[in-house]
Amino acid sequence: MIKNLAFLLFFCFLLSCKTETPKASPVDKKAVIDSTITAFQKTLLEQQIDSVFTKYRFNGSIAVFKDSLQLYRKESGYSNFKKKIKIDSNTVFAIGSVSKQFTAAMVLLQMEQGKLNVTDKASKYLKEFNNKDYENITIHQLLNHTSGLNLLGGKLMFKSGSDFFYSNDGFNALGKIVETVSGKSYDENAKELFKKAGMDSSSTGDSFTGNNFASAYLGNGNTAEEVPNMPKRLGGKEIGIPAGGILSTIQDLHRWNDALYNGKILKPETLKQFMAQSAERRHAIFGKMGYAYGIMLNTGKPAAYFHSGYIKGSPSLNIYYPETKTSVIILSNIADEEKGKAQTFRPHIEVKKITDHLENTLIQLKQKN
Repeated sequence: MIKNLAFLLFFCFLLSCKTETPKASPVDKKAVIDSTITAFQKTLLEQQIDSVFTKYRFNGSIAVFKDSLQLYRKESGYSNFKKKIKIDSNTVFAIGSVSKQFTAAMVLLQMEQGKLNVTDKASKYLKEFNNKDYENITIHQLLNHTSGLNLLGGKLMFKSGSDFFYSNDGFNALGKIVETVSGKSYDENAKELFKKAGMDSSSTGDSFTGNNFASAYLGNGNTAEEVPNMPKRLGGKEIGIPAGGILSTIQDLHRWNDALYNGKILKPETLKQFMAQSAERRHAIFGKMGYAYGIMLNTGKPAAYFHSGYIKGSPSLNIYYPETKTSVIILSNIADEEKGKAQTFRPHIEVKKITDHLENTLIQLKQKN
């Protein structure tokens, strides 16, 4: 891989050098460099990510897009092990906590309409917060997990705003706030947001009616045990739709990244607020990172907005690199919980390392040319 990178850097350096070009046949050096880099990206991604599929016998789908250009895509394994139905481009997966960014966007859309402000106290909208312990928790603190809330009704982990603690109940409370101020159900708000983003195969676990859903499994390909009552169980108290109950596809998440980060969902100032780091998280699997509103951020280079998701049997990861407008999406429907989440997310971690490294290389090339 290092040799390939060195060769590409040297090749692009040669092309960028100023040499006389015959007037009769001018060469568009930028176009040549761009096409060379794209070909290199595709080859490298194929080699590296294909090896992840093989190494872990990965059951799921992985894709990389640069703007509208598909650089890599592969599906492998089964969406239904019992019926031997193979995963394909239309397979719908449970995306777990990747759902949180959709809830955050819904909150900010209500703010743009003047129906709330992120500095408002949650107690203004929810009676559950009208008590001594919760009364000062703000919407902002729920969005970036600094409220101190763990389970709704329980004691706070710390004074609101003073630390970070990841809370699903905090995001489910945000879903209720959206319902209160909009006068519509969470499902209705989600449906409107999907339409705005051009996502035609996404839904909530409560409203799914299709037949392309990837059943969730525990164990491995030989001992796959189906998680019962999916996807309806996502709407239960254990998870909650606003915290982790959205269903989507590779293509729809690419559309979402494109729409969100290119200003098609939120106004520029609101999008800045959405992306701005306002907390720090120490993730048990992905390490130290920044946290904004329902999204995580790389603390070093390259710049990346991402979020992992996990509900029983469904590990996922959605990454967006703003400098090259590149999306990396990893969806799966089986997890061997006996080996622990760290092992479950090994393929996701390896793919992120590959694409982080490639992103840094591309930025270096851009600076040289």
